[in-house]
Amino acid sequence: MTEPYGSELTARFGFAVDLGGEVPDDPRLKAMLLRRTHRRYSDRPVPDALVKLLLAAAFSASSKSDFQQASAIWLKDRARRDRLAALFPDMPWIGTAPVFLVLLGDARRLERLGELRGRRQSNGSLEGFFNATVDAALALQTCILAAETLGLGCCPISVLRNRIAEVAEILGLPDQVFPVAGLCLGHPAQPGFVSMRLPPEATVHIDRYDDSGLAAAVDGYDRRRDARHSIADRQRETDRFGTASFYGWSEDKARQAMTPEGVGFAAWLKAHGFTPDDAG
Repeated sequence: MTEPYGSELTARFGFAVDLGGEVPDDPRLKAMLLRRTHRRYSDRPVPDALVKLLLAAAFSASSKSDFQQASAIWLKDRARRDRLAALFPDMPWIGTAPVFLVLLGDARRLERLGELRGRRQSNGSLEGFFNATVDAALALQTCILAAETLGLGCCPISVLRNRIAEVAEILGLPDQVFPVAGLCLGHPAQPGFVSMRLPPEATVHIDRYDDSGLAAAVDGYDRRRDARHSIADRQRETDRFGTASFYGWSEDKARQAMTPEGVGFAAWLKAHGFTPDDAG
């Protein structure tokens, strides 16, 4: 019997994944397996009604305890959007995508609800921050999947936190509201490509966490990914790290992680109503 997701799984992981049994053949799952990020968009506009529908889908996502601690800003004002895009010149799609949204963790609203009902409480602890972050991330991914169902392309933008003070000022963010990611939306100008992911043996654990096979799994992944889309000619910071004889995904990410991102974000959170070092 032919595996109904054979080509999709091979595209995503670089080899034929054995699911170990029969599974339903669903075109929506195939589309999810083949999803890709898009950074270049056609001039075709995205109607406001469609954006409103996608936001409705986004906020249909699961929410911790039904607290609903996610919000979104639809950045429509051209001047404000240009100011935001100017902070990140290496990512011009922030300014050129037909639609730009910002998904927010919103711990403020729960506190305001308490005030309205005469039950004041603090929601600035690590738990409040974490729950708001997860709610916003779920809304973000749901929005992406909904958009892709309708043929749109998306690109999440996490770099906003690297310039948190300026971004917060542009977006008018009050205390206890923070950006989880921006999201570019539009009709893709080109097909894009499926980014290969780590194999299940590196990411899926049965009954207990066990990464004893990580080195072998990542080495195989590096080789498969290099064979499809080599980055050997784009080695990071060779003056700092030297030139590797084989330069795969893991070496690239290990080098990238040596330069921390989001510097100043924790301090900004503490100055704006959060105490993330307090789990209470």
